[in-house]
Amino acid sequence: QVQLVESGGGLVQAGGSLRLSCAASGFTFTEYAMGWFRQAPGKERECVAAIDWNGSRTYYANSVKGRFTISRDNAKNAAHLQMNSLKPEDTAVYYCAAAARRGFWSDTYYSTGARYNHWGQGTQVTVSS
Repeated sequence: QVQLVESGGGLVQAGGSLRLSCAASGFTFTEYAMGWFRQAPGKERECVAAIDWNGSRTYYANSVKGRFTISRDNAKNAAHLQMNSLKPEDTAVYYCAAAARRGFWSDTYYSTGARYNHWGQGTQVTVSS
């Protein structure tokens, strides 16, 4: 049974930091790229970051570049999203997702939600001003 379980969300003041974690089980972790998506009320879901199977390639949305860092620990079947300098506009539900890896890396491909096969239940991040 495939499971992706996010943790680490919460309430933080603007300028603060949070570290999200995603625990994966039920599939071969190294066969998948991992992504973090977010959705705010009334807005479309967007990919904020993605990482390929071995961590050698990453993608970041322009809105989070320089503030967020995605990483993965294949030994622990986990992915992380370090979020620094948080802004109120970062408030959203954050989802971890897994996409079957292909023989190439493409920012366009791995930033597209439809490419992802498995999703977590989400964790709320609220940034107060």
